[in-house]
Amino acid sequence: MADTTNNLPPRYLRTPEAARFLGLSGRTLEKHRYFGTGPAYRRIGGRVIYSVDDLQAWADLGIKHSTSDPGQDDLLPREGSAFARSRK
Repeated sequence: MADTTNNLPPRYLRTPEAARFLGLSGRTLEKHRYFGTGPAYRRIGGRVIYSVDDLQAWADLGIKHSTSDPGQDDLLPREGSAFARSRK
């Protein structure tokens, strides 16, 4: 039997599904979107959707191997976002 998944378009998730995928609440994901700290998303027809690859890439930003790993502990707002400008 041939693998038909190669012919399918990328999978997109709406906010509730994306939040479950990440183990977060939908509201937390909405806040990340508002502050510019969340995963990349698309707005199509008034709906917000996330690609599974973008969700995975965002989650991978938090990979640590020990508590002494250098790097950022919390995600900060993206440069140029309204929240980042208000913190200066």
